Amino acid sequence: MLELIHAGVRDGTADLRQRFTTGQPFRHVVIDKFLDEVFCRDLMGEFPVFDPGHALNERGEAGRKSAIPDLARLGPAYQRFDRMMRSHEFLDWTSRVTGIAGLLYDPDYVGGGTHENLDGQELDSHVDFNYHPRYHWHRRLNLIVFLNPEWEAAWGGCLELLRDPWTANGAQPSKAVVPLANRAVIFETNEVSWHGFRRIQLPAEKQALSRRSIAVYFYTRERPAAETAESHGTFYVQRPLSDHIRAGYTLCDQDVEEIQALLERRDTQIKFLYERELKFSRLFNSITQSRSFRLGAMLTWPARAVKQMLRGKR
Repeated sequence: MLELIHAGVRDGTADLRQRFTTGQPFRHVVIDKFLDEVFCRDLMGEFPVFDPGHALNERGEAGRKSAIPDLARLGPAYQRFDRMMRSHEFLDWTSRVTGIAGLLYDPDYVGGGTHENLDGQELDSHVDFNYHPRYHWHRRLNLIVFLNPEWEAAWGGCLELLRDPWTANGAQPSKAVVPLANRAVIFETNEVSWHGFRRIQLPAEKQALSRRSIAVYFYTRERPAAETAESHGTFYVQRPLSDHIRAGYTLCDQDVEEIQALLERRDTQIKFLYERELKFSRLFNSITQSRSFRLGAMLTWPARAVKQMLRGKR
């Protein structure tokens, strides 16, 4: 199945490995002319029409990003792409590029598949969920293949890799990748692989365009202990205000719109965390109030009392 990858990419595996290993701010490699050119055009031609039914965010709200995980049903080109992603040849090649052995394909494409972002959409800096929700595999790599025949950096939507979005300096992108067609990015996913993109602002004459890509995530059954963290969902950090918004500056309409959008997203995130906290509290209470939990606590009480008494004598 590697014949779907451009011959120059296949022949440059050693160079890609070197670039991936030395990538900053975390291990990654950007690959131009990633796919066979005819095959890439087929993928672009079969890209699905924007589907509002697939444009719901983590809170179930309608947005301007449509994601379709079931690639194999989108057409012959996507069936071939899916077969390549699951093939031993491609997984072995990706392992050679990244140095990560035992890579696993995700048949569910959780969080992946085709991604289409309309004008006005943005993606806050984030690190991804770290375990597969069904198989509990360790998430290790993201592969993004862009499918936009034209794009300019001034339009926003460039994939940004950041060192630390919690600090003013770290929130500035260390790398910005313009999402042009047949450009791929492979990057390691861990607790510091912060990435996102700024708001898409297309010119009036380009409003028919959208930011299109395919995202595929790879996993392993094991992970080095030093890189392993407790299971978590995707963590988002809102970007800071633009540098020009400071004391003495007169706000324009666009600045006010930016501030209002940031405040709205902050309030929405606080509400989401509040509702999640209530959900965890109800779950915890249902466990502690259950008959089996109370019976277990009663049976283990003598041992706990003795342990507490012995501690008091130290």
